[in-house]
Amino acid sequence: MVSYNEYLKKILSQILDSYHILRDIQDKPGDLERIHKEMLKINGFIKVVVNNIDEIKIPQSDFKPLQIKLGHYLENYFFEKEIETMAPLYSNDMHRVKNMRLKIIEALEYNRTMESLEDLIDKI
Repeated sequence: MVSYNEYLKKILSQILDSYHILRDIQDKPGDLERIHKEMLKINGFIKVVVNNIDEIKIPQSDFKPLQIKLGHYLENYFFEKEIETMAPLYSNDMHRVKNMRLKIIEALEYNRTMESLEDLIDKI
């Protein structure tokens, strides 16, 4: 049986894995679809952490601030619509694809969110 902490660690690790994939993309034709896929994964896992994880069951004191940061990301950054609009017109324009990828990474790194996530994974 998986403990609550192991469950949270697995979800946070999946967010981190997709984030690293976004950082490592080389910006070539077809990458916009991959960026979109990884961003949707990240958003889905963040929604699980924000809406379904009970901070009372997580003994680490760093969880609540991370949960707030992830909630801030969900409330303030909407890249799905931009990517869907951009895809038919600019999916082969590597400068635009790179800019979109960098904006997503910047949003994830805002307020040291990814660093906090990595720290919490290490503590769990």
